[in-house]
Amino acid sequence: MKCSSCGFENEENAKFCKQCGAPLGAQQTPPPQYSQQAAPQYAQQAPAYDPNNVPEEYKPISMWGYFGYELLFSIPLVGFILLLVFSFGGTKNHNLKNFARSYFCLLILGIIVAIIIFAAAGTTAGLSALRDWKH
Repeated sequence: MKCSSCGFENEENAKFCKQCGAPLGAQQTPPPQYSQQAAPQYAQQAPAYDPNNVPEEYKPISMWGYFGYELLFSIPLVGFILLLVFSFGGTKNHNLKNFARSYFCLLILGIIVAIIIFAAAGTTAGLSALRDWKH
């Protein structure tokens, strides 16, 4: 029995094609053919990126802008206050807000690592002082 889907010659009592797995013996409908009129709706090109047409809240930050904000956030007290303001909604620019949030997370991780290092150093110093005291 010849498969109407792929043309493979199967045994007479086979129910499915050994080549493509299509059911044999039943009337099969060929796959739908797509017309050329349907193609243009899927073939539309995305508009080209225009940096002058970006909404204000999605304006990218330049390399010097990131460098400037990095310096600004590094100022001890004022930088920390501005970091909190930009992180929690003091700006409409999503790129600046996300940069401030990432800088804030990095600052928190740095503080946690510093606490762990000082705790380990303090424990080591305390143990060595205790050892010296016993002798």
